Amino acid sequence: MRQNYRCLFGPLAAAVFVLGLAGLALMIPGYSHMRQTVSEIGEIGSPARVPFAILLCCVAACILVFAFAVRNISVQAGHSTLAAYVIGFMVLSAAGVGVFAYPHPLHNVFGISELIGYQAPLFLAVTWRRDGRARTLVIFSWIMFVFVWAAIALNLTAFDRRGPVWAHVKPVYGLAQRALFAAWFGWCAGAGLFLFQWGWNNRQEHLRRNSNLASSPW
Repeated sequence: MRQNYRCLFGPLAAAVFVLGLAGLALMIPGYSHMRQTVSEIGEIGSPARVPFAILLCCVAACILVFAFAVRNISVQAGHSTLAAYVIGFMVLSAAGVGVFAYPHPLHNVFGISELIGYQAPLFLAVTWRRDGRARTLVIFSWIMFVFVWAAIALNLTAFDRRGPVWAHVKPVYGLAQRALFAAWFGWCAGAGLFLFQWGWNNRQEHLRRNSNLASSPW
């Protein structure tokens, strides 16, 4: 298995997203990461409207490259490519959220569609579960899947604004939303680094085998 540098676009997507949001938030006077949503940074009328759209499109591009890397490695390892396509679906969601700024009707449509992409850790854990070489990746994916769904549950309380849970989540809804992003992008970063290292280890093993064959006497 060849080393695939495109795996590093998983961590890159996470870094671009985190650093980009932190920088753009500085353009909004009085913006609170604790109380306000990420969408409010790039909403219509915001001074960060265009940079926000560009940022999410750049993140989407990184995710797309990462999805191709996961697909190629899955094929080489003899696993289903379903996880890669689920990751790839996040490309449409992220770009759509950026292009159709809040309160455009399509903004929330693309936002809800992210629920599909958020299932990527589950699909990778299930489709790779029989591969003993990827045990660490599978365990990590299961753990991050649990974190992702815990964060999703917190965010979905916004649909029940009269519920008891929302009363506690509302003052820190910005943090609840960022917890979801942190869980998913954290998985992208971890999975990308693991697959990159895995490819490196397999490449070194392949080179050692070729070296041993070349030096062995006939």
